Amino acid sequence: MLVNSGTSKIKKMKSSLPDLSKYRSDFLNKGISYPLPTSVSSKQGLLKVLPKVKADQSGWPYTEETKPSIYDGQRIWPKITIVTPSYNQDKFIEETIRSVLLQNYPNLEYIIIDGGSTDSTLEILKKYSPWISYWQSEKDSGQGHAINLGFSLASGYYYAWINSDDYYLKSVFKTVVSTFLNSNTEFVYGFGGNMLNKSQRVEEFRVRRLFDYFLRIPSLFQPSCFWKADIHQPIWEELECSLDYELWLRMIKGKRKIRIKKLLSVANVHVNAKTYDPKMKSAWERDHHLICSVDAHGPVYNWDKLIFMNSLYLKITRIIEKVTFS
Repeated sequence: MLVNSGTSKIKKMKSSLPDLSKYRSDFLNKGISYPLPTSVSSKQGLLKVLPKVKADQSGWPYTEETKPSIYDGQRIWPKITIVTPSYNQDKFIEETIRSVLLQNYPNLEYIIIDGGSTDSTLEILKKYSPWISYWQSEKDSGQGHAINLGFSLASGYYYAWINSDDYYLKSVFKTVVSTFLNSNTEFVYGFGGNMLNKSQRVEEFRVRRLFDYFLRIPSLFQPSCFWKADIHQPIWEELECSLDYELWLRMIKGKRKIRIKKLLSVANVHVNAKTYDPKMKSAWERDHHLICSVDAHGPVYNWDKLIFMNSLYLKITRIIEKVTFS
C-alpha cells in the first residue's frame, strides 16, 4: 500500500495546494475505512453479473468485456486506483463505470466522487455500488476538489482519473500496467478519441512523443494518462478547466515517460463539456492567467520560438511516420 500526501514534491508553486492527508483524515473521522476495499472482480468476468443494459446498447462496454484470461500470465497485478469526478452526467456515467469495471482488472480500486447531482446519477451509482470501492454524492467545491478527495483515499501503485463523460477502451488496464511493469517509467500516456455524438464517429487524437521542452504547449489526452502513485501531486483547485494541463506542468517534468501508440480512451463531445462549451471561455482565460502568473508557472517569454520549434518537430514526426508506415 502506498500513502502519498500529495505535497512532498511541490517546490515552485507559491499558490495554495491542498494537503491530501487532511482530506483523508476527514474521511477517517466520518468512519470511512482506509485502505478501501478493492472492487469486486471475478475470473469469469463481470459482464453477466453487472446490471442489465438497455436493448439498444451494445458493443463495448455494454455487451462486451475484457477477457479475464488475459491476466493469467502474471501472478500478482499491482493495484491501480481510478478516480471519477462527477456532476449531472447521467447520460454518460454508466458508460464510464462499465468501461472501468469491465476491464476485469484483478486488483482495482475505483472511487467516484459526485458533487451532489440532481439528475439520475445517484440511482446509477446505487445500482453499481457493489462493485465500487467507494462513492459519495454530496456538494463539493468543483472538479478539482472532487479529484483531490478521491485521490486522498487512493492506495494503488498506479493512478488515473477519468471524467464521468469519458470512457476507457477494452483491455487498456492490461496494456498500461504491463507497460509499467516492463519498463522503468513513471508516466504512461497514449492516443485518445473524441466521440462526435451527432455522427457517432470517433475522431482519433494522436499524441506525439512528449518532451519536457514542449510541456507548455497542451498536447496530452487527459483520460489516456496514467502515473505512478509516488509522483502524484494534488490538483490546483482554483482552476476550473485547465487543471490537468497544470498538473502535468508540475508533476511530470523530469519524469520518465512512455507513449503507447494506440487509442486508450474516448471523450464524448457534447455541448456541456467544458472543452466545447462557449460559455466556459472566460473560465479558460482565467485559468490561463492563473497558470502564467508569477506565483505559479510564470509567463512563457519565448512563446514564438516554442511554437516554431513545435511546428518543426511535428512536421519531422509526420514525415518519419509517413515513411515508416508507407
